[in-house]
Amino acid sequence: MSVIAYIGLGSNMGDKLAACRRALELLTRAGRINRVSSFYCTEPVGYPDQEMFLNAVAELETDLSPLALLAACHVIEEELGRNRMFRWGPRTIDLDILLYGNQVVNTGELTIPHPLMAERRFVLTPLCEIAPAAVHPVSKKTVSHLLEELSDPHRVVRCEA
Repeated sequence: MSVIAYIGLGSNMGDKLAACRRALELLTRAGRINRVSSFYCTEPVGYPDQEMFLNAVAELETDLSPLALLAACHVIEEELGRNRMFRWGPRTIDLDILLYGNQVVNTGELTIPHPLMAERRFVLTPLCEIAPAAVHPVSKKTVSHLLEELSDPHRVVRCEA
């Protein structure tokens, strides 16, 4: 049975746009991409001394379980040269499962909904563009409501891509 999942994409090393586009192509191995947000140029969060990020969100219809989808995302990251130097550091590509249907997952490997999504403008802005009525399964608030309440001061600007 298919589930709608939302995948956050981010890159701030090398050809960011090419990395995100290639990641989207490779994500089709995990299911069918129904929609993709615009690309956004965003300020880094957590570790500010690095290049701006390029971020987007994809809506993926998948038959994979949450853990299988996580594994598929990790394979794509590895194929695109992701090197996990340190938390919130620079990366060629980052794929995060933001939402997986209305499921809540809490294992040592995976937390869904993404534990920081409701606090991050670079996640909520592109997600709201393609799924404003999607509901956060813990807070029970829509993505558009979460974005309205957000106090994150980091700049998020739609890029020409």
